[in-house]
Amino acid sequence: MTEDSQTISLPNIASAIALAGSQEENLKYIARHTGANLVLRGQDLVIHGKPKPVQRSIDVIYCLKPYWGEAKPLTQPDIMTAFQALDTGKTEEYQNIQKEVFAKTRNGELIRAKTFRQRQYIKAIQQHDITFGIGPAGTGKTFLAAVLAVQALLKDECDRLILTRPAVEAGERLGFLPGDLQQKVNPFLRPLYDALYEFIDPMKIPELMEKGKIEVAPLAYMRGRTLSNAYVIVDEAQNTTPAQLKMVLTRLGFGSKMIVTGDITQTDLPSHQQSGLVVATKILRNVEGIGFCYLTQADVVRHPLVQKIVAAYEANSN
Repeated sequence: MTEDSQTISLPNIASAIALAGSQEENLKYIARHTGANLVLRGQDLVIHGKPKPVQRSIDVIYCLKPYWGEAKPLTQPDIMTAFQALDTGKTEEYQNIQKEVFAKTRNGELIRAKTFRQRQYIKAIQQHDITFGIGPAGTGKTFLAAVLAVQALLKDECDRLILTRPAVEAGERLGFLPGDLQQKVNPFLRPLYDALYEFIDPMKIPELMEKGKIEVAPLAYMRGRTLSNAYVIVDEAQNTTPAQLKMVLTRLGFGSKMIVTGDITQTDLPSHQQSGLVVATKILRNVEGIGFCYLTQADVVRHPLVQKIVAAYEANSN
């Protein structure tokens, strides 16, 4: 079969840099997944190889145009999702995802869903009073939930934001850590704080906590309460017992939403103890008003190695 060569003229150098990525990692990634050769010469991207790989490369690059066309940085998950869109006939839907901005950080960064399942997760949270987000590390379960919760708080759509998780840790016991209970559990709540800092000045968070607008607490603090007009995020729910998760789910009051996140493959409970998250997915899967969203390794949006690590562990468990 004869070789083909095509050139895409990019609008400017900024677009070329956005498409190519750091050290042209994005072009190398596309080349690995198509078999074509991609060479950037100034603002011109030259693609050569057999006709089908060349055309597939062109198709995926134009699928990503809403990013590089506006010189927005591209990541490997963006490109992977573009390939999925091409293979499933969802190119138009994917381009719509790229245009949908549902939040902006304090630094002006625009927050979008990176994958189809992330988009489904966001819509599930918006449409249900209780949503379960289940999937491996790096899929954005906690971050996206916190983004929506903070947006609701800042728009006065809820009175308070409650972030909670069980004080269960991998390989350590709370009793060995210094300080009172709040100081002991703070390290386990750090991922929730990190999400808050993207949208709220860290200097203002203590004031909001003092006013009761934001509450960050271990799961045990939820017992006996009714959580009304609140956005409640239950993080690391795989480390709850069935009784603990039932307890917090039944705290939901009027005007509230609850998002329960977890990774059922990373339970830190004793081997004889059932995970409350696993039990809840079986008992509640057909209850109207509760949404379930399952994210996978394809939705990992951290360092590319995280996706490979998740895949390796999944392959080993099968």
